[in-house]
Amino acid sequence: MTESIAERDKKVTWHPFTHQKDAAYPLHIVRGEGAYLIDDAGKKYIDAFSSWWVNLHGHANPYIAEKIFEQAKTLEQVAFSDFTHLQAVTLAERLLEHLPPNQRKIFYSDNGSTAIEVALKMAIQYHYNKRAPKRKIIAFENGYHGDTFGSMSVAERNVFNTPFSSFLFDPIFIPIPVKGKEYSSFEKLEAALKDKDVCAFIFEPLVQGAGGMVMYEAEQLEKILKLCKGYSCITIADEVMTGFGRTGKFLATDYISEKPDIICLSKGITGGFMPLGVTSCAGFIYEAFVSQDKTKTFYHGHSYTANPIACAAANASLDLLEKAATRKQIEIISSFFTQLQHKYANHPAISNSRKLGTILALELKSPEGTFYLNEMGKKVGTFFLQRGIIVRPLGNILYFIPPYCISKAQLEKLEKCTDELLSVIDNL
Repeated sequence: MTESIAERDKKVTWHPFTHQKDAAYPLHIVRGEGAYLIDDAGKKYIDAFSSWWVNLHGHANPYIAEKIFEQAKTLEQVAFSDFTHLQAVTLAERLLEHLPPNQRKIFYSDNGSTAIEVALKMAIQYHYNKRAPKRKIIAFENGYHGDTFGSMSVAERNVFNTPFSSFLFDPIFIPIPVKGKEYSSFEKLEAALKDKDVCAFIFEPLVQGAGGMVMYEAEQLEKILKLCKGYSCITIADEVMTGFGRTGKFLATDYISEKPDIICLSKGITGGFMPLGVTSCAGFIYEAFVSQDKTKTFYHGHSYTANPIACAAANASLDLLEKAATRKQIEIISSFFTQLQHKYANHPAISNSRKLGTILALELKSPEGTFYLNEMGKKVGTFFLQRGIIVRPLGNILYFIPPYCISKAQLEKLEKCTDELLSVIDNL
């Protein structure tokens, strides 16, 4: 008997973030179409979490696919150390048009984690190059910045990184300025900034993604960045999840007037087609690396840095993102989620509902509390999957972050399924 793809998969692959003991057979997806993913039996599923937040314009988008095809026939790869190509230069120019005016240079890497690594190394070496080395990084509690060692070091100590804790450097953690903790956050930040060994402050602007879609106000972030600027502390915005319209604006930091010195981008940058990371920096940081002294060179790179096909996908995704129709879709999703947030705000099964732009999070009441390993997440995910919707709850945090092409009927299906869940949640 011929084995299924799922059976063959089970024998040879190791899936990320997946408990291996008694793991279920993975769902075999054969193709994508707009907001849908379609399995080998022909069943359609609404991708309500954009395949880990990367898909902006829908699966198998024909425009992006065509641009990738055109580039693949022309130039697939060239080392970006001594050479350049049109797609990389064009993308850098276009990104800088969307980024704050203080951003001057684009450094390419492969994904969100590497974009963070680049940012941390830039900040650390900046001080080294200025002959005033500094070692300490300030970060928010509950943060997540990726799975490489630098990005793990500036993240919350939890199930993601416990086995590696003794290998990580220790940042100075401060509370997130959520309602009720604003004063504590500012107080501990200022105390940390008085340490002359502080190098930089890294943060997820307005929304902490993997930490449970925790949200805080732009006004609080504004105050924090002003405080950092007063102490000449380099600020690093991890916009890997929040970039490219997810919060309703191109960047989450577009909601504030103070601008970060370094910005990290990835996930939606190529519309979900290709891996690509970007770290942009302010002019004063770049200038610290321009010297006759070769030891001040930024010795960092990746084999696939600025891959032409990935850059072509990113340029195509930007073409779509800049269209009025896409901006309208973002507004429609945001408005719909505002209605749902209000609808569920006082539901007895929900302890908190929060929303920003195209992100809606519902914190389900659970005796296990809020934790990534909360078994409710698996049960809720299965409940939605059985009804043709793919979600990946963060413990007891059910959230939606769909592709911008999602239709009103598909949004209403998310609402209907959520209503059904809440009516039977005590019996899951």
